[in-house]
Amino acid sequence: MDVKAKARYLPVSAQKMRLVCDQVRGMDAEEAVTTLQFMPQKAAAMLQKIIKSALANAENNFEMNPADLFIAEISADEGPRQMRYKAGARGRYKPRVKQSAHVQLVLREYEN
Repeated sequence: MDVKAKARYLPVSAQKMRLVCDQVRGMDAEEAVTTLQFMPQKAAAMLQKIIKSALANAENNFEMNPADLFIAEISADEGPRQMRYKAGARGRYKPRVKQSAHVQLVLREYEN
């Protein structure tokens, strides 16, 4: 059985989130949480919360053992961009693009 978790509109670019997702793809879920705890990236803390949420869903809703789960699928897609402007030299303005990301996570049980 698959357990899914989603996080939308995360305030980090999808490219930076994908770098962290690639590190934990295919890992044991509890091992991935420990690995993300020691990563310096901002996206690692966000991804750690998503995995913990999926583990809690598996335990409470489906009565699964969290030790038997691994990360089967994880993907980070681009969310909407917010355009902001900051004053520049000589009366001009400089655009600032604030990017966001959507993350989908699927945990699956090991087959015995």
